[in-house]
Amino acid sequence: MDTPIPAESARPVGEQRASPRKLLKVRAALTVKGAPALMVRTIDIGTNGVCLAFLQPLPIGLTGTLSIDLMVDGKVYVLTAAAKSTYCIFSSGQYKTGFQFLEMELSSRTILAKFLR
Repeated sequence: MDTPIPAESARPVGEQRASPRKLLKVRAALTVKGAPALMVRTIDIGTNGVCLAFLQPLPIGLTGTLSIDLMVDGKVYVLTAAAKSTYCIFSSGQYKTGFQFLEMELSSRTILAKFLR
């Protein structure tokens, strides 16, 4: 007898994002313990994470703090979140690295929700 596949696992193969993404092309800062902040560019952002562009590959599992400028209702807010790298692929001359948000203050979560609507 066939067992139905739950809708959550019916995502296309290779797609690991848990929520939709919105294009976002702004500067961001990644701070890793013991190193100076690294300025990068965002590619897209969603409820659970963000994709960043790097010139060099980053190791999977790297954790740090992200600071991202978001424009909401005509004002710039800084979203700050602890995050962990979950993938790194080379595409179009850059390393696209996905970060999953681990911890985020309520104020940053609220700004992100407003930006994504």
